[in-house]
Amino acid sequence: MACTVPSAALLSSSSANPRAYISPKSFLSKPFSQILTIPNSFNGLRKSFQCQPLRSLSSRRSHSRPSFAVRAGELPLVGNTAPDFEAEAVFDQEFIKVKLSEYIGKKYVILFFYPLDFTFVCPTEITAFSDRYAEFEKINTEILGVSVDSVFSHLAWVQTDRKSGGLGDLKYPLVSDVTKSISKSYNVLIPDQGIALRGLFIIDKEGVIQHSTINNLAIGRSVDETLRTLQALQFVQENPDEVCPAGWKPGEKSMKPDPKLSKEYFAAI
Repeated sequence: MACTVPSAALLSSSSANPRAYISPKSFLSKPFSQILTIPNSFNGLRKSFQCQPLRSLSSRRSHSRPSFAVRAGELPLVGNTAPDFEAEAVFDQEFIKVKLSEYIGKKYVILFFYPLDFTFVCPTEITAFSDRYAEFEKINTEILGVSVDSVFSHLAWVQTDRKSGGLGDLKYPLVSDVTKSISKSYNVLIPDQGIALRGLFIIDKEGVIQHSTINNLAIGRSVDETLRTLQALQFVQENPDEVCPAGWKPGEKSMKPDPKLSKEYFAAI
């Protein structure tokens, strides 16, 4: 089983007095339920909370890139402007505000969804991205994790040691999507279960989705492949007369998107 719901004791404690154990500092026509086999344990009830005034997460500016937007339809999202959102999040054990459009013209964004806090596959992905955060930061990219949990649940998970299934401190924000509006706008919400599939989106500095991948609940994602795809995207945006072949990595030979000029690449491999 990919995920599970926190114990009843934890949920009841949170509902009764959330500050007693945490504080800010310490796409298809058919319903997904007809297609996916979802464990019954996901039918947990979560309550949202109202938090204190929020501070913004700022990001650095840098030069803009050529537009790679296309006139795609409603589906897929790739080639279209990423749906904007503003939501509460946890970062550095504080409650903050995250607004996606604030990154336009400043940074690339890795936006990934996961089903629930206090689960099994999810912490392996979340901590893996945090451990590799410096590599994304080096190429002007922010990472945002999103689930339908409240900021109080996020905070409690961050304050739990990794050896006990927790996250420990993270180097990027965890966004709370308690209304499920963000998951729905990115077409990753499983309506019958009220949780998100493992969707991941690479958004360029113009706010356009350039890559997406969606895994079922039991399948974790690869930080290496996410980083490689991001690097390929940045390369072709900086070199619009080049394209990246399968498995391309920085420093390797690219190719020209031309019947004649592409032969130079094929002759070299």
